Amino acid sequence: MRSRLFPYWFWALLALPGLAVLNSLIGATDAEAVHAALHPTGEFAARFLIIAMMASPLALIFKGWRGPRWLQKNRRHLGVAAFFYALAHTVLYLIDLGTLQKVLADLPEFYIWTGWIAFLIFVPLAVTSSDYFVRRLGRSWKTLQRTTYAAAVLALLHWATLHDWGGLTGALVHFVPLGLLEAYRVWYWYLRPRPARAA
Repeated sequence: MRSRLFPYWFWALLALPGLAVLNSLIGATDAEAVHAALHPTGEFAARFLIIAMMASPLALIFKGWRGPRWLQKNRRHLGVAAFFYALAHTVLYLIDLGTLQKVLADLPEFYIWTGWIAFLIFVPLAVTSSDYFVRRLGRSWKTLQRTTYAAAVLALLHWATLHDWGGLTGALVHFVPLGLLEAYRVWYWYLRPRPARAA
């Protein structure tokens, strides 16, 4: 049985990195504080997205283990947390640049527009994350949720290509485990040899 305090304690846990970022901004007087907060918000958006996406393949590998099953039940919380960190990342980016002219000048850069598209994919996923939309959309809800894969690929490209591919190592450290788990999932459901049925 779930604790009556759930999901409040879980949300408090997910909010801890954000509180640390907020604390670094409170009382800051230079623009560098905003710029420095960009990276942790973006990284935690990616981390929570990755953890949410790992739930299903982990449950497939560790059948009967409660950990992955618990993640599966609560991945919507992780997905919404990923969105809010991505939102904070976007807002800080806009504040850091300061003007619409600079934002538009940045837009053609590969590492910028991949980030924008990933964020735009996040928006409908977050908006439809409640039980109401799950019931309302029916099977269409799962179809919409599959766009998470596109957001993950774009987030990987966004992170990896920062500062002339300077973010490649960090991006691979985070995304390669997810890629391997998803590859196993594809193999398990579609490619693995299956015993021949008796005639």
